[in-house]
Amino acid sequence: MGRLFVVGMGPGNRATMTQAAYDALEAADVICGYTAYVELATTLLPHKRTHVTGMGGELERCRWAVREAADKDVALVCSGDAGVYGLAGLTLELATKADNVDVEILPGVTAALAGAAVLGAPLVNDYCTISLSDYLTPWETIAHRLRCVAEAGIALCLYNPASRHRPDHLRRACDILLEVRDAQTACGWVRNVGRSGQQHKLLTLAELRDEPVDMLTIAFVGAPQTTIVNGHLITPRGYRIS
Repeated sequence: MGRLFVVGMGPGNRATMTQAAYDALEAADVICGYTAYVELATTLLPHKRTHVTGMGGELERCRWAVREAADKDVALVCSGDAGVYGLAGLTLELATKADNVDVEILPGVTAALAGAAVLGAPLVNDYCTISLSDYLTPWETIAHRLRCVAEAGIALCLYNPASRHRPDHLRRACDILLEVRDAQTACGWVRNVGRSGQQHKLLTLAELRDEPVDMLTIAFVGAPQTTIVNGHLITPRGYRIS
């Protein structure tokens, strides 16, 4: 019986990858995943056999990994954490129909945590993550969740804020948040977090609305108490500082 490692690679560089994740990649007979993520893995382990699929090939990718893991060790790689907008859930669902596959989920540093560290400490108190991609979730559902979080008064991470096919989703999301949140709410974004060409910016919610972002960007909307201090986005935990 083989093993199926579902590996969260974090941003994809060795410094931010857990040792357990790296060990799984090294132990695997084959690395499987989305083209860009496999390229990150093989930068570290160039000798590995690979199987790649493009965007939208998630179901095929997971089925292939489960099937191949019947008699070999397979590493199914995901950016960030495999259990946060990744393939851990789908893989486990498919593996329930296979009697001879042992699945192990290996966590990684999420874009939310990596991006928050770049900006400062926006997630120190309660927070929520919402993906603005309506590929699998209807926009009406996303909009409802945004309104709930806006009312809740907690910090928010926005994954997948825009793409070529949905360039206005961040603007639409900000318009919903602005129904409740102050236009001067402290915000920020990070692009290519933990990778070459990393960029970041601090700004207000009103300014975030019109920012040019893409799928490689994660946006942060602060809580009402979040401030920008000395170039850092900070959400207070509640300690009294004399």
